[in-house]
Order: sequence, then C-alpha cells, then structure tokens
Amino acid sequence: MNEFFAFLAGLLAAVPGLGAAPEPAWNGYVEANYVYVAPMTGGIIAEIDAAQGETVAAGDVLVRLDDRQSSALLRAAEARVEAARATAENLATGSRNDEVAVIRASLDKAEADMALARLQSGRSDKLLAEGLVPQAKADQDHATLASAQAQVAQLSAQLRVAELPARDPQRLAAEANLEAAQADADRARADLADRIIRAPVSGRIERIYFDAGEMAPAGGTLLAVEPADALKVKFYLSEADRPGVTLGQSLRVQCDGCAAGLTAIVSYFAAEPQFTPPVIYSREERTRLTYLVEATLASGAVLQPGQPVTVLK
Repeated sequence: MNEFFAFLAGLLAAVPGLGAAPEPAWNGYVEANYVYVAPMTGGIIAEIDAAQGETVAAGDVLVRLDDRQSSALLRAAEARVEAARATAENLATGSRNDEVAVIRASLDKAEADMALARLQSGRSDKLLAEGLVPQAKADQDHATLASAQAQVAQLSAQLRVAELPARDPQRLAAEANLEAAQADADRARADLADRIIRAPVSGRIERIYFDAGEMAPAGGTLLAVEPADALKVKFYLSEADRPGVTLGQSLRVQCDGCAAGLTAIVSYFAAEPQFTPPVIYSREERTRLTYLVEATLASGAVLQPGQPVTVLK
C-alpha cells in the first residue's frame, strides 16, 4: 500500500500544476570586466613583450614605443637645467674666484704705479723749485699721477662689484628660470618613461590589437587584460522574480561541464526593464518585463567569457 501511495505522489508531481513548484532558475552568460591598456602619447611600436593568453603581473612591461625623440628631448632639457643652475649660482655668489684674483692683481699693479708716480711727481716739484727741470716736466708727472690714481679707483670699484652677489631681481629671475628648466626636464623624463607601457593590473592578456612597427595613437587601445577574479554572470529576472533577489545575495551558478559549488554575489540591478512594451503596463504585459542583473563570480571560478550558465537561488 505504501508503495502505491509513493507511486501516486510521484505521478502527481509529474503532472503540471499538481507537484511541488520548480526551483527558480534563470539563464545567463559569463562576461569579463576587461582593463584596456593605452599609451599616454602616440608613437611607433618598437617591441611587444606580451602574448595573447599570457598571464602577467601588475607592472610587467607589455609594449615599448620608439623612444629616440623622447631621449633627445630629455638630454636637451637636462642641459638647460645645468645652464640655468650655473647662472643662478654665479649670480648668487658673485664672480668666480679666478676673475676676482685677476682684478685684484690689476689693482695691486695700479697701486704700485700710483706710488711710483707720486714719488716722481714730488721729485719733479723739488727740481722745478730749484730750476733744474722745466715746468712741462712737472706737469707731465702730475698728469701721470692723476692717471694712476684714476686707474686705482676704477679697479677698486670693479673689485667691489665682482665680490658682491647680483641684485635681488636678477637672482629671483635666475632661480625662476632654473625651476622652469627643472620642470621641463621632469616632464621630458615622464614622457620617456611613458614610452614603456606596463600592465596596470595582474591578469591574462585577452587581446593584442597592434603589431610591432605600427603607429600607436595616443589613447588608442593596445591590449585588453582580463584581471584575476573579474568574471561576472549576466542574467535577466522577470518582473515577478525581481523582488526575490537582492544586492549582495549569493546565488548558485551551474553550467555544462563546470565544477559543482560555483557561486556569485549579486552586484548590480538595472533600474530600467528590458524588452518593454510602450507606456502602460497591463497585468498581462508586466509578465514580459525583464531586468538585467549582474553577479560577480567567486574567486577561482574557471569559466570563459560568453559561456552560458544557469543561475539559481
């Protein structure tokens, strides 16, 4: 008798509308959030250091652009920095030691000449008083002394100027020029570094869009990287099923040939329905509404983008 009732219960379960309600399930597919790699500036691709399907770590070199022009610009910028620094230091400290030494030596000679001219002028004055030399000789010695005194005064002034730093406006201008040159060098250095394209994240190279020797445009996508743990499931809920699924809810994922125990966390709900009829939703038409839902797959899921799946609570 028990066997009969068990058979009857199984038969009733097989009849639509009489058995237990089927477990909610929705069809969907796997999609990946790719990271697209692009150069800051355009240039000829010199070398591609990655291959499609290869796994890379963040920071690995993927592409090298021709850097000859950038290297030349950096050398020129660094040369301008050195020139600006030399000018600023020269204005801050005054003339170089060798230049000051030359002026001081000239001053010493001029002072010796002035001393000799003073002695000669005094001697001429005595001889003139005794009538032993003409007035012209005394006048000439007086002129020689005056010239020597003027030479000493000029060299003394030059020495003071050489030992003084430049005026504040000149030094400020020189320092500003040095800062501008350093900024240009920093930019040239950054531009040179940008000629090497590195992986922004760890993951698998999904696609390479250019070959070596081609012109890569600034901002143009060179590669697509699929980051680790970046897979998600996209599926559609009916209007009636939508209230039963919430953000953060864990769902089971099944697919042909997949390992058991796959899960995904609901991470997105579309605000607008898909495949909607116009304007007014009648009771019958509401059943046609579907809402896009995205669920992030748990770490370690081995699925391929585009793979069809079934999502269950």
